Amino acid sequence: MTTVTDSALLLALLDAAADAIVVADSAGTILRVNQAAAGLFGHSTDSLTGQNVRALMPDVMAEQHDGYMHHYLNTGEKRIIGIGRDVEGQRADGTVFPVHLSVGRADIDGAVAFVAILHDMTRRKAAEEAAARSQRMDAIGQMTGGIAHDFNNLLTVVIGNLELLNMAETSDKSRALIADALEAAELGADLTSRLMVFARKSSLRAEPIALNGVVAQSLAMLRRTIGAQITVEAALADDLWTTCADGTQVQTAVLNLALNAQDAMPEGGRIFIETRNMVLDDTYIAQEIGVVPGRYVRLSVSDTGEGMAPDVSSRAMEPFFTTKPVGKGTGLGLSMVYGFVKQSGGHMTIYSEIDQGTTISLYFPVLSDALDQAAPTGQRDELSQTLGRGQLVLVVEDDPRVMRLSEARLASFGFRCITATTGDAAWQIVQDRDDIILVFTDLVMPGTLSGHDLAERIAQHRPEVRVLVTSGFSEGVLRGGRISSDFAILRKPYRQADLAQALTTVLAPR
Repeated sequence: MTTVTDSALLLALLDAAADAIVVADSAGTILRVNQAAAGLFGHSTDSLTGQNVRALMPDVMAEQHDGYMHHYLNTGEKRIIGIGRDVEGQRADGTVFPVHLSVGRADIDGAVAFVAILHDMTRRKAAEEAAARSQRMDAIGQMTGGIAHDFNNLLTVVIGNLELLNMAETSDKSRALIADALEAAELGADLTSRLMVFARKSSLRAEPIALNGVVAQSLAMLRRTIGAQITVEAALADDLWTTCADGTQVQTAVLNLALNAQDAMPEGGRIFIETRNMVLDDTYIAQEIGVVPGRYVRLSVSDTGEGMAPDVSSRAMEPFFTTKPVGKGTGLGLSMVYGFVKQSGGHMTIYSEIDQGTTISLYFPVLSDALDQAAPTGQRDELSQTLGRGQLVLVVEDDPRVMRLSEARLASFGFRCITATTGDAAWQIVQDRDDIILVFTDLVMPGTLSGHDLAERIAQHRPEVRVLVTSGFSEGVLRGGRISSDFAILRKPYRQADLAQALTTVLAPR
């Protein structure tokens, strides 16, 4: 029987661990890392060995590291060792991400070594942030519902007494004053009714509807009322599933979103309305809290306007929050739409970029429980075996969570991946390497080159390299001037089957 050596067993244990493990000496020099650590930080195991652990930390933490270690070795006071704490790590591409760090000490032949175990907290932090947003919206909804209920009672008394007074009054002057008061009270009642929609406490007349027909009616109204400097276009899916919703509220939602879009384009622009069948699976659920997995019909309203900063878009659905000048809006448009969609069992998302535009999507659950229309497992397995055969893909994405997800998805199809976080860095990589077959890039990127600029340079100087562009904006808006029709677009969020289809099309022989 073969004897397993201690060193072989240690190596096997290290590489079997799902969490990152880094072994370093008292000076911080890395002695050994496992495969999980190399993958987490974007290095190879060989390149990490011999480096100082400061290479895995953001600058602020790296500057303090040696002082912490000297303090511990001199005094024995523990701040992390044997305790554990949440810190930040830094990948090879410079992105910073949250990790939980646990450190243990080992004394070997008179020398001190430290073993660090690091657990990636990115998904947990994202889930906590999404849960906090959801809880904040629920709390605001409960508070708003209570306030609206009390105001409705007050307004009922006010309107009733004004009507009785109007019936008894004979003076024309008094009647005019009463009429003005009644009009103001009814406006207040309308305001509280919209608050009740946000709080999900109003009554909806939900019934099976063909969403395209309802949207078509809204389009007819919009084209008569929207400003001449704004063009309104639509792409309504032919095979749209049936959903259950209040048709009047859907029309109101479309009008609200379109009028908001018009306000975001004072110099003119385009509004694009799109319907599509969607399947929300576990991958999407991981990014958005409060979404039940299943089949949905997506209604998107996009514009080419000013866009919103992240801090604005995160609050855009809160009642009374508005960036419009005083007297130009109540801040209830989006909150009313949000409340209506949630009350219908659906979901609402906002994707926006400064100076690029905004896409707001409403997801309505499908009425029937028909089988999922996704590609059968056998077909997905066949795709995963034939799409990528060790070929190299450059993933260009500035969001670290989306980048890791994209790498994992491409790896499942058999591709190898390298990454870049800006269009400028990606272009340098494309110039330096001749083994890249595909560049998979987000449209909106930091730096000089956008995803479209990068695609155009590749098409001009490296035409043999294929390009697939992804974006959260509606394709109708992108095709209207944001990006050339020469490049393939994959709309976020997308499923694995959507990615497979896009890759098959892009990589097909020309």
